[in-house]
Amino acid sequence: MEAVAEVFCNGGDFVDMILAAKEAACMGINKIQLADLIKRVLIEADLYSPEAEELLILTVAQESQGGTYLRQLGNGPALGIFQMEPATHDDIWENFLGYRESLGERILDVAGMFNGPDSKELEYNFRYAILMARMQYYRRREPLPAVNDVKGRAVYWKIYYNTPSGAGTVSEAISNYERYCRAV
Repeated sequence: MEAVAEVFCNGGDFVDMILAAKEAACMGINKIQLADLIKRVLIEADLYSPEAEELLILTVAQESQGGTYLRQLGNGPALGIFQMEPATHDDIWENFLGYRESLGERILDVAGMFNGPDSKELEYNFRYAILMARMQYYRRREPLPAVNDVKGRAVYWKIYYNTPSGAGTVSEAISNYERYCRAV
């Protein structure tokens, strides 16, 4: 509703206010609560750094417009606020966490999953989605970009999350971060 008030205070007409209200209603999860959840989950799993928190915030902004979508549009396979594909989920477990038993157990414990990994959980178990997105980055050797380096985070997302052949762009990721999750 802040967007509606801003339009009104800046002399916008009724149509502008309706459009601002519609956009505000479609902006996903409250960005402050989402950032807080990401931070708390990462801390609980002993995987927190300010750089990791900001990278995950940019990722959720780009992948699901700040948590607006829980399933990929157009019937694609991606699930959850991080839009992770089941194949990526399974690869993380087979080729990374499968060799790090205590880390895998910690992920499942913090996510409240006691029957083993399941990609279907990515859609509605936010804790699990956060941790699996963190694992997608955690398994990379390259250091995470600095907290104040939005472009660096967008480039890192493009290379290690979206992949160079993926449809997303660095400029789009920056724009979506600014739109959905900036100044949390």
